[in-house]
Amino acid sequence: MSEFIFPIRVYYEDTDSGGVVYYANYLKFMERARTEYLRSLGFEQDELIADEGVIFAVRSVTVDYLKPARFNQLLNVSAQLAEIGKASLLFAQRVELASGEASHILCTGHVKIACLDARTLRPTAIPPRLLREVTSER
Repeated sequence: MSEFIFPIRVYYEDTDSGGVVYYANYLKFMERARTEYLRSLGFEQDELIADEGVIFAVRSVTVDYLKPARFNQLLNVSAQLAEIGKASLLFAQRVELASGEASHILCTGHVKIACLDARTLRPTAIPPRLLREVTSER
């Protein structure tokens, strides 16, 4: 899959008392990038619940914090599929300064997303139409 990039501005509410992005907010930024990636493919998560009866839940996260982001900086948050399973997607993600220079990578992560039946909350296969779309992106 090609890398999807979502720009995010750091707001005051994203920072701690030192003006640095609070560590948990990087996960929020990554979530937004994954959601916008799905939206770019034509999938809205509320419609997936209503039409397909599936939801996505974070199964596991590994994050490396390399450098701090600060108030008012413009960031690029990437989402790239690293693995596709029957009922899961593994995303490789990166948060960097919008300048795009390799030395400005602030945070990297791998986020495994499980596809769940919305009614039972048990693992279920990724809907075929979504699977076709993400597979064709690779």
